[in-house]
Amino acid sequence: MVEPNPITPDGYARLREELHHLKSVERPAIVQAIGTARELGDLSENAEYHAARDRQSFIEGRIKTLEDNIARAQVIDPASVQSSRVAFGATVSLMNAQTEEEVVYQIIGADEADINKGSISISSPLARSLLGKEVGDEVRVRMPGGERTYEVTGISYK
Repeated sequence: MVEPNPITPDGYARLREELHHLKSVERPAIVQAIGTARELGDLSENAEYHAARDRQSFIEGRIKTLEDNIARAQVIDPASVQSSRVAFGATVSLMNAQTEEEVVYQIIGADEADINKGSISISSPLARSLLGKEVGDEVRVRMPGGERTYEVTGISYK
């Protein structure tokens, strides 16, 4: 069974844009670079040729990954979600029970998550522990830095 890939409309658009760029710009450029490098002669000691082949391998792998992720994409617009519980797309405000520090994260797809921008993957330990919770609920999360306890102080969908 194929596992769905939940993603926001913006994340889906970025994946399609990257795939288009790789196929229409990067792939033709690398084919030309390989052809140019071949013209330089002996391929066994041709650094340009080997570098171009390595780059081609990377590009083809990335294209395959993007095509798979797009094929499995389940586009969910967070603005359309109506819930008082934490689900995909929720922006969740949390209070660290030990430090009383407040943090805010949006739970989005793995392909678009960026902790530095305040977004976490739905498959992360924190997001998995938050799913289904309501304001006022406490969650204990086992994280790489140790166990943490958070209180859900706010949930919104935008």
